[in-house]
Amino acid sequence: MSGVLPVALESASKIIGYLMLSTKEYVAVMQLHGHVSEKRLKEVIKSFIGRIYQKPPVRSSVKRALRIKEIYNIEILEIQYPFVLMRIECEHGTYVRKLIHDIGDILGAGAHMRELRRTRTGPFKEDETLVTMHELSEATYMWKQMNDDKPLSDIILPVEFGVSHLPKVIIMDGAVSAITHGADLAVPGIAMLHEGIRPGDAVGIFTLKGELVATGIARMSTEQIIQSTKGIAVKTKRVIMNKDTYPRLWGRRKSQ
Repeated sequence: MSGVLPVALESASKIIGYLMLSTKEYVAVMQLHGHVSEKRLKEVIKSFIGRIYQKPPVRSSVKRALRIKEIYNIEILEIQYPFVLMRIECEHGTYVRKLIHDIGDILGAGAHMRELRRTRTGPFKEDETLVTMHELSEATYMWKQMNDDKPLSDIILPVEFGVSHLPKVIIMDGAVSAITHGADLAVPGIAMLHEGIRPGDAVGIFTLKGELVATGIARMSTEQIIQSTKGIAVKTKRVIMNKDTYPRLWGRRKSQ
């Protein structure tokens, strides 16, 4: 397999887990083992869109237990018998080669995956953010030898981009320091938030300037937060921002 593989540097490595659990998009070549009509092919492929049962293949890194995965879309890009070029958008952890094998079984002709390329992982897309090792090497040379860091700064994206697919909770400046010290986010510290947040959702906690402070798990829905004046809205999970970035305004006794 080739394609998009996000690489994190320094503290940005804390968000890699959110990319691993994000939606994936692949372009795959399916090779059919026998003849099927185009109409039948399209009908069967369409039937695999939605929630499916899938058992990982024998050669896999996880336990071979039956599980449910979501296939958001399968688009046939080209058919040149016996090859079918498809774009597949799916939930993380979906085995595309097993998906293709199962499609072949339902068709009755059999099929296997000939080629696979990952074209998207969360917000990272092949046609927008993919950088080759050669391009990275050239940018590093320009920085070290020519004192020109622009090519490298164009390649290395800010950590905020890596969580841009998560719902956002924007907090007041006075709450930033407490969050960086591991405190959970209470309702009074929230300035704005994304619509549609549900309890249990992973969220990004941002400053008013758009800086990523931390990631967390929502304890309340968007509606509950709007209607509340107190309580813990988000359980802080991973702190990204340095503790000394914003002044500490909590835990101080008022002068007598």
